Amino acid sequence: MTTPTLPGGMHVFERGWLSSNNILFVDGEDSLMVDSGYCSHSAQTLSLVEAALGGRSLDFLVNTHLHSDHCGGNAALQARYPDMETWIPPGHAQQVAQWDPVALTYQPTGQLCPRFGFDQTLQPGTQVPFGASNWQVHAATGHDPHSLVFFEPAERVLISADALWENGFGVVFPELEGVDAFAEVAATLDMIERLAPKTVIPGHGRVFAYTPEVLARARQRLDAFVSNPVKHAHHAAKVLLKFKLLETQRQSFDEFTQWATRTPYFMLLNEQFFGSVPLRPWIEHLCLELVSAGVARREGAYLLNA
Repeated sequence: MTTPTLPGGMHVFERGWLSSNNILFVDGEDSLMVDSGYCSHSAQTLSLVEAALGGRSLDFLVNTHLHSDHCGGNAALQARYPDMETWIPPGHAQQVAQWDPVALTYQPTGQLCPRFGFDQTLQPGTQVPFGASNWQVHAATGHDPHSLVFFEPAERVLISADALWENGFGVVFPELEGVDAFAEVAATLDMIERLAPKTVIPGHGRVFAYTPEVLARARQRLDAFVSNPVKHAHHAAKVLLKFKLLETQRQSFDEFTQWATRTPYFMLLNEQFFGSVPLRPWIEHLCLELVSAGVARREGAYLLNA
């Protein structure tokens, strides 16, 4: 399947799964980038941006939401471009201003995010200029209660963040914390269906052409999680372990599992969904599932990303 053609002046840096994709606009009077990736990839992020800008400065940075893989490069970009303005969703503005790594989920998930500041908040229902075009700002609750997506109606391009991927959507974190949010995922998918995009730029994975089948796959996945919340929690735990393994790449199995037992989010998941299974054996079993799935491998005493 061929990748859809994007409007001129847009660069999409497909980054994999540790870092979110970055979308850079260079066709307007001001340059602007959406999302900045994970902090351990900051040097690569800066290199990609500098090469695409060709000597221009980066004027604006926008975050779809404040998970560490989408805003972990903010601090590095702010240091490199001190006159750049940063716009974030409004929901966690106070926590960013006060820098509360617990409320921002970085500490509970055991993830890293250097402190950054912001200049403005983005309000759903408004339009903002990205490059030479105006983009609609839409709330996209579910995966994150404060997440936004951006839609350009002339070319029908959707920047979907983790609200819609080619094969699903991001972990529904509020559900793991005891907040009903599967219905919000459904509402966000309905909203995307009403927008009827032609092209989708997801938070992770390649740019793809929107079809009804894409939404059908997402809804089928959602239905499976609604009918079996433990399945969703199991999936989430493995996602968090894989994310850390993407960061560390190689670590002793003992150290890696010890890290997870000290990480509050795994304690929460285990207690809420798997309380009959002791924490350490549960985590060890999840790691072995990653190995069986081919996304990790064992080499002696070490666990490696694969």
